[in-house]
Amino acid sequence: MTTLPGQPTAQPRPDMRAQANGSSNGHPAHAEPGPAQQPPAPAPASNAAIAELSEKPPVNGDAARLLTSEQAARLRAVPFGFDGRRLLVAMADPADLDSADEVSVIAGRPVRRCRLSQPDHFDQLLRSAYGATASQMAQRLGGQESEQDELLANLQAVDAADVHRMAQEPSVVNLVNLIILEAVRGRASDVHVEPFERALTVKYRIDGELRPQNSPPKALQAAITSRIKIMCGMDIAERYVPQDGHITLRFEGRRVDIRVSTVPTIYGESVVMRILDKQAVTLDLAALGMRPEHRAVMDRLIALPHGMILVTGPTGSGKTTTLYAALSKLYDPSLKVITVEDPVEYELAGVNQIPVNPERGLMFATGLRAILRQDPDVIMVGEIRDGETAEIAVRAALTGHLVLSTLHTNDAASAVGRLTDMEIEPFLLASTLEGILAQRLGRRLCAACARPTPIAEALQHRLLPQELALFKSGMGYTGAGCEACDGTGYRGRVGYYELLELTPPMRQAITAGRTTPTELLAHALPTHTTMRGDGLLKAAGAQTTVDEVLRATQDSEG
Repeated sequence: MTTLPGQPTAQPRPDMRAQANGSSNGHPAHAEPGPAQQPPAPAPASNAAIAELSEKPPVNGDAARLLTSEQAARLRAVPFGFDGRRLLVAMADPADLDSADEVSVIAGRPVRRCRLSQPDHFDQLLRSAYGATASQMAQRLGGQESEQDELLANLQAVDAADVHRMAQEPSVVNLVNLIILEAVRGRASDVHVEPFERALTVKYRIDGELRPQNSPPKALQAAITSRIKIMCGMDIAERYVPQDGHITLRFEGRRVDIRVSTVPTIYGESVVMRILDKQAVTLDLAALGMRPEHRAVMDRLIALPHGMILVTGPTGSGKTTTLYAALSKLYDPSLKVITVEDPVEYELAGVNQIPVNPERGLMFATGLRAILRQDPDVIMVGEIRDGETAEIAVRAALTGHLVLSTLHTNDAASAVGRLTDMEIEPFLLASTLEGILAQRLGRRLCAACARPTPIAEALQHRLLPQELALFKSGMGYTGAGCEACDGTGYRGRVGYYELLELTPPMRQAITAGRTTPTELLAHALPTHTTMRGDGLLKAAGAQTTVDEVLRATQDSEG
């Protein structure tokens, strides 16, 4: 496990304590008086009672400046005002007397510990007082770039030993840690560190959208990249081939896994960190946005003793999360549940999860064969990529197992044709396939600032009459933007689903070789809806917007 500097810990790290009275550039934050003028020690923080704050207080800049942003983040304490000589300090844990006393020593004043009534108010207050700490630190570290800095930033001109030394400097360590911590705190799924000719950019993917951040100076490129590679055990001397690594850290008491990928570009290595934060993932079909009608069908399908259920969609459409939610729903101690995945993204309690390992010859097909010798009741295959895996999965479903898997198709009905293209006999598909769920993800409207808004005329022209009729007086919803959603109008994502439950006429059509989407949908249940239709129902219900639905589902129509 990695505990990042800047996180709350029982005892602050020794290297951070050494900086307690100094700024990040090595200069003391407060002049230390000599022996003859040493002032009396401040009164211990434990002498003062804890003040209760019902609302988030305004921040006095003079008070906030008594701590650096690094110290405030590490101690989880924000000085926000004065009460006479006493410093008012909001704390994430006011009972932490060690941190309170350290604030008192650094500030040279007695402190009054304050507790915020709402837990999330502390992080908001920290941002109000110190802003985006990582970007501030980056600016302090970088200063103005010179020609020498440009030379240093060129990876081919830096010796591996020098880069290793640079990456271990406390300032760079803290900067990388803060980039990661702010990404986790901001609900980012990925962090992109991209090198260009004259810039190094950092972007967070939040709610499916890449958002540029205030980026570090180009001069720190080599050190930042190498620090990330050190954290995940990569070879920092190898800069010309792609590498993959893994970081496990603790954030606010929970484990966060990060998959790291580097690729060489003409201006240095591009780094992408995929953040796997289980707390940020909802393993509940209702919370994912599935309507009650679809949930009822899914509950019925996953309760079957055998058969195959498929989830389809492009990469990043939430297929794995849906499968995890289904497994969480159906799990029972009396069932043996085994998965084979590439990779295992989240650990599920009570489920045996097997990671694919191509280097050792463990692929989906070989893993699936091994699973069948483990007496399973339920099998989840991360993806059906080839005919061999498809054939084993179908045979498993035919011989008394419930099999869940994913395919890359644009809609539900196309999955049947994809499997027949893999040379699966139509009569086997007709006997084993029970249901196909196609899905996309769109941004979810922020509940705090969603408001009725007329649908733009250009969007109305793209809707069919029956679709436009879902919206009273042509009114949809948009997000005005607020603090809760960082001004974007969106917070989180919602699924748009098409659930195709196989009917007897549909099975007959498959057996007869009539497997085109048009031929299959002719036998669908009357309640069948497309992903676009499902999304528009959610747009009419203030869960998302019309333009989000049309953007996310445009490849599934026609």
